[in-house]
Amino acid sequence: MASALLSRTLFAHRLLKPQIYFSVLDASWYMPNEQRNPLQEFQVAHIPGALFFDVDGISDRTTNLPHMLPSEEAFAAAVSSLGIENKDGIVVYDGKGIFSAARVWW
Repeated sequence: MASALLSRTLFAHRLLKPQIYFSVLDASWYMPNEQRNPLQEFQVAHIPGALFFDVDGISDRTTNLPHMLPSEEAFAAAVSSLGIENKDGIVVYDGKGIFSAARVWW
C-alpha cells in the first residue's frame, strides 16, 4: 500500500517517468596497491542485470595519465556498446561504496 502511494506521488511530481529504462553499471576500480581485480570480482558477484563499466578501458588512450575522460565520440561508442541509450536512466555503483562510481556518473 505504501509503495503504491509512493509510486503515485513520484509519478504525479514527474520524478519518476513510467517509460524510462535503467541501466545498472558496476564501476568498481581499485588502487593498484589493493591488488584487487574489479572485472574478476564482477564475474564472481554483481547486482543481477548489472553491466561492467571498465574505468580504465573507457578512457582517453592518447594520454599517459590514467583513466582520463575520453572524447565524446569514444565515450558514446563505448556506452552504446553496453546497450545504453540517451533516454536511459543510469544507476552506478562500485565495490567500495562511493569511490569510482562518482567518476563514472560525472
